[in-house]
Amino acid sequence: MSARSKASLLALALLAAAPASWAQDLLVRNATVHTATARGSLEHSDVLVQGGVIRAVGTGLAAPAGVTVVEANGRPLTPALFGGITDIGIEEVSGESTTVDSTLKLEDQPLRPEFDVTLAYNPSSVLIPVARLDGIGFTALGANSGGGFVAGQGGVMRLDGSADPIGPLALYLRLGSSAAELTGNSRAAQWMLLEQMVSEARGRVPVDSPHALLTPAGRATLARYLAGQGRLVVEVDRAADIRQLLRWAAREKVKIAIAGGAEAWRVAPQLAQAGVPVFVDALGNLPASFDQLGATLENAARLHAAGVPVSFTQRDDPSHNARKMRQLAGNAVANGLPWQDGLAGLTRVPAQALGVGDKVGSIEPGKLADLVLWEGDPLDVGHYAEQVWLGGRAMPMRSRQTELRDRYAAPAGSEPRAYSR
Repeated sequence: MSARSKASLLALALLAAAPASWAQDLLVRNATVHTATARGSLEHSDVLVQGGVIRAVGTGLAAPAGVTVVEANGRPLTPALFGGITDIGIEEVSGESTTVDSTLKLEDQPLRPEFDVTLAYNPSSVLIPVARLDGIGFTALGANSGGGFVAGQGGVMRLDGSADPIGPLALYLRLGSSAAELTGNSRAAQWMLLEQMVSEARGRVPVDSPHALLTPAGRATLARYLAGQGRLVVEVDRAADIRQLLRWAAREKVKIAIAGGAEAWRVAPQLAQAGVPVFVDALGNLPASFDQLGATLENAARLHAAGVPVSFTQRDDPSHNARKMRQLAGNAVANGLPWQDGLAGLTRVPAQALGVGDKVGSIEPGKLADLVLWEGDPLDVGHYAEQVWLGGRAMPMRSRQTELRDRYAAPAGSEPRAYSR
């Protein structure tokens, strides 16, 4: 890499890690403001940002002294988007184990709910600028169940250079046939193990029992979730498994969300009644397993019609393909989900489901000024983000990929491009 390219990437990293005190005061004028609230979309409207926080949304807002004015000329302005459940910041190269920190594999005691992947988060990850270029401002770090079907904890990270989660942690589990090899090759054993874990966390099994599944720290962690302090995010697809999960959650009074949910539409009324949000892979159309025989592109629309809060996530390398999140929402809209609810699934719904709705996910006074100005329809991948602001701070609209593009698209000089400056 040339010295110039290294300097550019260093500048990007420094900007990304800049403190909140660098927040820019600005007025975005004459935008189509998609608020992701009950106010819906507001044409020819302004958004005033001061101190990194949205102060006012309306028409004809005056620009206080020292405030930068951005003329939107009617273009769309949205909240910064949700990147799905990913490993952004805890994975660089999925095929290189030394760069992957999302999975715990212990032979002696694989069920460790106290495992917290946010402790390994790298705010200087090169994947962060790549995601931000597509308007993504926050993501849910999810622990992966490589060693046990109870994977561990993760949290919501803003992609602004912050090093810590902005809200409560969530506990990640995987149920169904994909986790059967971790539970004695039977999904029935998953419920047996969950029952024992609950008994341990509630103090009904001695800590020194030779058959204990959890460490003392694991018991304390699970006890917090059983007390309603945090949400369990469960990767599960088959309708029968979701039905069992709903029964278990109601019995134990646990807050849950579903990730994947290929057959969730089949139990949509029960999900709606329980108020359980579903993070749908809206590109899932054909069954990739026997748990997904009911997969359909209308999953999100059917869930929404029943009153289920719908957001999005993806299975196919979600960290490196976070840019596909807009495609997921767009596909859901193309298959019956209302446009406003497609946008909400990328903004307000995941923020509320993950306990950070008081900070991000909508454009309204008091929220962090995490905003995106678009060249066109944000749910149409033929359009792009012109500018991303996080906490009112303009993010550099460059990444490793754009640096390489510009480097190798430039006319060849007298030396090979590897030596270009």
